[in-house]
Amino acid sequence: MTAVEQRFREFKMPDVGEGLTEAEILKWFVAPGDTVTDGQVVCEVETAKAAVELPIPFDGVVHELRFDEGTTVDVGTPIISVDTDPGAGEAAPQAAPAAGKPAAEAEPAEKEGRQANLVGYGAAPASTKRRPRKPVPGSQRSAPAPSAAAPAPQEPAPARPEAAPELNGSGRPARPLAKPPVRKLAKDLGIDLEAVTPSGPDGIITREDVHAAAEAVQTARETPVAAPSRAVEGRERRVPVKGVRKATAQAMVNSAFTAPHVTEFVTVDVTRTMKLVADLKQDPAMAGLRVNPLLLVAKALLVAIRRNPDVNATWDEDNQEIVYKDYVNLGIAAATPRGLIVPNIKDAHAKTLPELASALGELVTTAREGKTTPADMSGGTVTITNVGVFGIDAGTPILNPGESAILAFGAVKLQPWVHKGEVKPRQVTTLALSFDHRLVDGELGSKVLADVAAVLERPKRLITWA
Repeated sequence: MTAVEQRFREFKMPDVGEGLTEAEILKWFVAPGDTVTDGQVVCEVETAKAAVELPIPFDGVVHELRFDEGTTVDVGTPIISVDTDPGAGEAAPQAAPAAGKPAAEAEPAEKEGRQANLVGYGAAPASTKRRPRKPVPGSQRSAPAPSAAAPAPQEPAPARPEAAPELNGSGRPARPLAKPPVRKLAKDLGIDLEAVTPSGPDGIITREDVHAAAEAVQTARETPVAAPSRAVEGRERRVPVKGVRKATAQAMVNSAFTAPHVTEFVTVDVTRTMKLVADLKQDPAMAGLRVNPLLLVAKALLVAIRRNPDVNATWDEDNQEIVYKDYVNLGIAAATPRGLIVPNIKDAHAKTLPELASALGELVTTAREGKTTPADMSGGTVTITNVGVFGIDAGTPILNPGESAILAFGAVKLQPWVHKGEVKPRQVTTLALSFDHRLVDGELGSKVLADVAAVLERPKRLITWA
């Protein structure tokens, strides 16, 4: 590696998760000319799993940002260039002029502020013989500064009537060819010249072409099956599917059409559980912790898994094996501004009730702040989704990919219920358990759901079944 190559270092988009292939740049925290140090966060990116801050692994001065905010970049693509030895700018060697080319035509490296012949920077030696490229909209790539010295005059080229128009990828002129009166006519009629088919010589758009395009637009508007008219504009929004939303959609489709889902329901009287929640809020051992019904639902599910361990498993399609797990990473589905994510509490089975409450509170807070890391969402075994917070009684949740079961906790409502032979108002909820029928049969799934309901109906079973 040459000294010049060592000076300008590129920071590439890393794989911040498990096998991620791309990430969207959400925000830059630095700009060209800023000094950065090893470990300094330079940008925030959103992967298919979460938003992550990226620290740069070396010192220097930011030379260029390769992409704008909002751009999705493949893993391994350089996103920022840093000058690690900015003091060497004046002493850098100049690029030698091309053979047979006057020295006056060479691009002076010191006037551009960098090596003109460095790979990836500056113009190529033959670039002065080509038309300048139009800048890509939204790009922040740095471009060489214009040379102060004008090229030496060449022998006059044979005169030609008109330079050939610059073509786009479809073979048409990059800028539609039309005379000023025709352009004004198109503007008055609301016609985009790029959508007009030219009929004049050399691809020139005529007045007749514009009128024909206007008539076609009017006909389309009057046709019932045509595209929405201007009256509909502004009443719809289109948002690109990317980041967490894109990953969630793909994961749900894969799960729904890979694992055969079965969902069972049970309605249960949770009056005693609600009383216990109120008591725990006053318990000094739970001071400062998040205590709510979801906490006891999580504890009840962990007890049910301990009594029915075979439900905590994964189907390995590649090896045609069932992988039984002796630990529980309990996932909690969380709605965030970026979409649905499912972080999990590692080794939830080994935590006491206060420890579980602390972990649950931290998980929810981190998710709402958008700071959940990919590691927090990897390795889940069983999930709970609390649809009750939205006033929903029940549902048929889709399995988180790679997991065997997901429990939906519905809204707790005061309802008439037969209690000790009499109809009384009681706190009632509905639980729904979806499971992968390849490895969880109906008996096992029913036992798990029945155990969860039994604990919530009589929470003292948290002690007797421990």
